Amino acid sequence: MTSTTARLTRKDFASDQDVRWCPGCGDYAILRAVQNTLPELGVPREKIVFISGIGCSSRFPYYMNTYGFHTIHGRAPTIATGLKLTDPELVVFVITGDGDGLSIGGNHLLHVLRRNVNLNILLFNNRIYGLTKGQYSPTSEQGKVTKSTPYGSIDRPLDPIRVALGANATWIARTIDRFVPHMQQMLRRAVAHPGTAFLEIYQNCNIFNDGAFAELTDKRTRSDNVLEVEHGKPLRFGSPEAPKALRLSCLDVEIATCDPETGACADPWIYDATDPRHASLLTALEHPPYPVPIGVLLERQAPEFVASHLAQEREVIERLGPGDLAAMLRGHDTWRVE
Repeated sequence: MTSTTARLTRKDFASDQDVRWCPGCGDYAILRAVQNTLPELGVPREKIVFISGIGCSSRFPYYMNTYGFHTIHGRAPTIATGLKLTDPELVVFVITGDGDGLSIGGNHLLHVLRRNVNLNILLFNNRIYGLTKGQYSPTSEQGKVTKSTPYGSIDRPLDPIRVALGANATWIARTIDRFVPHMQQMLRRAVAHPGTAFLEIYQNCNIFNDGAFAELTDKRTRSDNVLEVEHGKPLRFGSPEAPKALRLSCLDVEIATCDPETGACADPWIYDATDPRHASLLTALEHPPYPVPIGVLLERQAPEFVASHLAQEREVIERLGPGDLAAMLRGHDTWRVE
């Protein structure tokens, strides 16, 4: 780390643009968490890029004093992949939402996850279309009454975490906009992962879907509804007066009541974040009655796309030579129409 980098603060990463989100939007907390975290990375601003699609979340690059692109609806992962191939040393963030990333951009999201490109994908999930004024989104719950579903949505919602699992992602986590220290911890760990890091952030839209996550953030209810996952530790939740834990019983998961004095619980589930089976089983549990897991749900290693591509490119050049573009264009796969 250079001395110049060491002097960077949150203010150094804030641009001169007025932040144009609705007052009280959860995006403000996410923006501040990112700006607080970046100085800790020791990465110069000119080596950091934010790429977004379309939506409220996609205004993010304007508010960061780094390089950035406000791109096409749902296509941010594709542009980010091209950028990493051009300059693998860049730290690249993809900013997307539940509509941008899981509707029109669903195909692009799936493929960047399976390829394991070294990107940091932050998916803001408020379970609503905010920028277009309150239509239901791919993550809206069944029965959701909106401007586009006046009699209630009949769609089954997508779970972004399970989409990432299905795409064979290597790093998957969830956090909540109100849990700022936890969010910053997830951001640090995402950047440290050598592959695609997928972080879902529950984000409150106080205009069109206010209180969507209230039971998770309200101090009176969150202990019974939020499960903070840590690798190698038992899955415990609940208040100190009524502690609980999850435990495995064959292929079932049970909620066990623990001793309120000692916190002891027989055979609690010790979570293994390196095992996709643990993540698949945990994230399949319905809430309620089960709590919502946050934290790093999966973390494993796999070949990274850009490194693999460059290694293949070097091998081919060593074996066949650098090639001749003009000769290729005039080669045997062309013809002339007389």
